[in-house]
Amino acid sequence: MTTPGRGLHGRVLDTLGPAITAGEYPPGSVLRTDELAQRFEVSRSVMREAVRVLESMHLVESRRRVGVTVRRTAEWNVYDPQVIRWRLAGADRPRQLRSLTVLRSAIEPAAAGLAAGNATAEQCAELTECAIGLVATSRGHRLEEYLVHDIAFHRTILDASGNEMFARLGDVVAEVLAGRTHHEVMFEDPDPAAVTLHVQVAEAVREGDAARAERLTREITAGALRELDILAPGGRPNGRR
Repeated sequence: MTTPGRGLHGRVLDTLGPAITAGEYPPGSVLRTDELAQRFEVSRSVMREAVRVLESMHLVESRRRVGVTVRRTAEWNVYDPQVIRWRLAGADRPRQLRSLTVLRSAIEPAAAGLAAGNATAEQCAELTECAIGLVATSRGHRLEEYLVHDIAFHRTILDASGNEMFARLGDVVAEVLAGRTHHEVMFEDPDPAAVTLHVQVAEAVREGDAARAERLTREITAGALRELDILAPGGRPNGRR
């Protein structure tokens, strides 16, 4: 389905982007814009616009007299939310989810500790409200509703850290959480222990207890990794389980 508001070039991206990230076009593959325009039944200007978006993600590069070349995976902007979404939709989902969750494990506990010292009264209230929402939607198979509160909670933690680099990872964390839900890498109801931990993190931040906020958030991310072992095995490096 084409993302609303992106028009014809969005339709091209919704097919070509996932194909590139899934490896259907290996690094070094040359894509001819004229041929692609014919394939997708769009004008060359539409195709060029789609290519510009892919270039901004570092998935491809245009070379004169060569064409559009697929770049090495190591060169992709793996923090781009759309790239994350495409990769999570592919066969490499378990490894991608684990990679992103390990990133969360490294960043979010530190952010929570900082938030305990830097959060405003408004941000503390937002965390509390999100935690209440998580509790309210944690039963009855209401994962989509739960997701809204979960994303807001973790965005607020990153913002409240006072570190602009952490705050910019809000979109990345949102895509991880959404990917787990939309690709059914979640239990039908969230782990009650994880829900309780979110409530306790909100309390620790409000009370200014940095050590407790960091420890509890580390427990949340460790639990997320354990869930991946159960629901999306095969994501460990070298296939270790």
